[in-house]
Amino acid sequence: MIETGDEGRTWLLGGATGSYALHLTDRDELLHLHWGPRISLAAAEALAALPPAPERPFESSLDGREEYPVEGGPRFVRPALSVRGGGVRGTQWVFADAVVEGDELRLRFTDAVHALCLTLHYRMRDDSDVIERWATVAHTGRGRPSLELLRADAAAWTLPARDGWRLSRLHGRWAAESRLVRAELTYGEHILSSRRGHTGHQHLPWVALDADGAATEQHGEVYGCALGWSGSWRIAVQQLPDGLVQITGGAGHDESGLLRLAPGESYTTPLFAGLWSAGGFGGASRAWHAWQLARVIPDAEALRPVLYNSWEATGFDVSEPQQRALAERAAGLGVELFVVDDAWFGRRTSDRAGLGDWTPNPARFPGGLKPLAEEVHRLGMRFGIWVEPEMVNADSDLYRAHPEWVQHHPGRTRTEFRNQLVLNLARPDVRAYLWEQLDTLLSGAPVDYVKWDFNRCFTDAGWPGEEYPQKLWVEHVEALYGLLDQLRAAHPGVAFESCSGGGGRIDLGILSRTDQVWTSDNTDPLDRLAIQEGFGQIHPARVMAAWVTDSPNTQLNGRVSSLGFRFVSAMAGVLGVGGDLTEWSEEELAEARGWVALYKEIRPVVQRGALYRLRPPRGGLSAVQYVYGQDVVVLMYLEAQRYGERPPALRLRGLDPSARYMCLDTGAVYEGSVLLHQGVDTGLRGDLDARVLRLRRTP
Repeated sequence: MIETGDEGRTWLLGGATGSYALHLTDRDELLHLHWGPRISLAAAEALAALPPAPERPFESSLDGREEYPVEGGPRFVRPALSVRGGGVRGTQWVFADAVVEGDELRLRFTDAVHALCLTLHYRMRDDSDVIERWATVAHTGRGRPSLELLRADAAAWTLPARDGWRLSRLHGRWAAESRLVRAELTYGEHILSSRRGHTGHQHLPWVALDADGAATEQHGEVYGCALGWSGSWRIAVQQLPDGLVQITGGAGHDESGLLRLAPGESYTTPLFAGLWSAGGFGGASRAWHAWQLARVIPDAEALRPVLYNSWEATGFDVSEPQQRALAERAAGLGVELFVVDDAWFGRRTSDRAGLGDWTPNPARFPGGLKPLAEEVHRLGMRFGIWVEPEMVNADSDLYRAHPEWVQHHPGRTRTEFRNQLVLNLARPDVRAYLWEQLDTLLSGAPVDYVKWDFNRCFTDAGWPGEEYPQKLWVEHVEALYGLLDQLRAAHPGVAFESCSGGGGRIDLGILSRTDQVWTSDNTDPLDRLAIQEGFGQIHPARVMAAWVTDSPNTQLNGRVSSLGFRFVSAMAGVLGVGGDLTEWSEEELAEARGWVALYKEIRPVVQRGALYRLRPPRGGLSAVQYVYGQDVVVLMYLEAQRYGERPPALRLRGLDPSARYMCLDTGAVYEGSVLLHQGVDTGLRGDLDARVLRLRRTP
């Protein structure tokens, strides 16, 4: 709900439990008033009537209080908008109008010198406390020179005055993504970013802050922000000299130039969403998850199938008979989706060749992919394939025909990572080629699922012959989005997974166009507990792909773990199997069949339920809990048992203390108050032990 003050210069947005208020002064300064618990419009107008803070030498009273600080005028904070044109840099805006349409507020400002129109968008729905913000910048002049957008952030978030703040973020690297770290916020700027052309393994574009470090998993106020952009990005968290905190975020990693706008052109920023929660870090996560399932993820109500991926079984040595044999074993486990990974196409016998030539290798698949896909369907499974459309090998028919299609700088060596180069999707001819190749591929065989990979970063982001080559940083991502949108529209029965060497492209932007994401190339079940803990701070289990692979883990660390521990670790998200099934014993296959059947029983609770992190993975007992309707699922892990001590009782959350709950495995009945306050015996012993507990509320 959106309310407007009597004079039309104060706006109050209301959500499920919170409010957001802003006010336009007589000098057209757009000031932030409130973000937090629900307040009335009268209270918001009372805040607007308060006298401004007294001026201090060498400071600006606007800093840390504006809704969208721009470059120019009496400001010293990091600007959200920086524009250059006609020899003039900076912005001086005049308020034009405000429009309320449904649950969206649009505030429009103009700058006569630049012939610039800036629209700030706000959306807050009644069933959520997530606020969606973005901005549109338009060049409205006729016969005027082009404008250069050096920086155009999606939003600036202002936190209430507090004595201090703690900053939470997710950092990592390849095979070690999404690791949670919390630390006191200190004065100055704290920058999280990607300079790599994709979201990156190093940071997820999300931050959370709690006052004085007082929030817990269950209690306390938490403010969070998440950016929906799958290219280079930057989030700046600033604690100003007076202690106020402001957060800006948007596409691009610096102010070297984002786009150039000709008269009549416009740029719409990605979404930068914000959330206030009074329910601690756990409450904030559940609010983020519910909003994404309702508003972001396509077909979120559909349960994701159990998949098998052939990569770790075959590597680049792929053949149709071998894939048929694996498919038969996978079907015997109860797998629902069979995926042929790399090396089905072109001359792809190693990572040195074939990328860009998206036709089946005739020696490996003489009849194309259709016979294998039909056999997979006959076995009762869906059929999926792996692609990496944004990349090309130098040893490929595509590169030999069009070496100019890759990102490069004239006269410079074309840098290769994993023996591949990056195609310039900002070029219309490249986009047209990829559409034709992928549409033909999906039309020529009954493909149900595409794993879309991205295995290297931008390094030589040049575009010879283009007047403004740096625009490719933005336009590559927009072309990726457009291609995915086009493919989904043309092939509505095909699901897509985002992958980038694991978790290198996970954000709200790609999640609005894909059905799940590959969380990490690290499938070690112990390492995955911490990776999955971080991932779940912002994103739901419904999109978190997790595999059971072989033991010892020969891909990474050689660790030995039981099949049960591997399955329970992977059952925390979208379950997959990635081991070499031809090497599994009959006993292992039978055990795996039981785990797959159990996962299918608990899948609605895991993929749709509310997540409660009961204990973090810190070397001993850890556990996650899901609640959906009358059902409760608890996944418990014991990393190591020390000194012969039994793990502590595990207290559950999110239950009705006055209700009774029956264990579906033993038939034991528990009082809700006992589960909440005394807990249950986990039954875990030794090292790397795991267990699934299923409860149902009784009438």
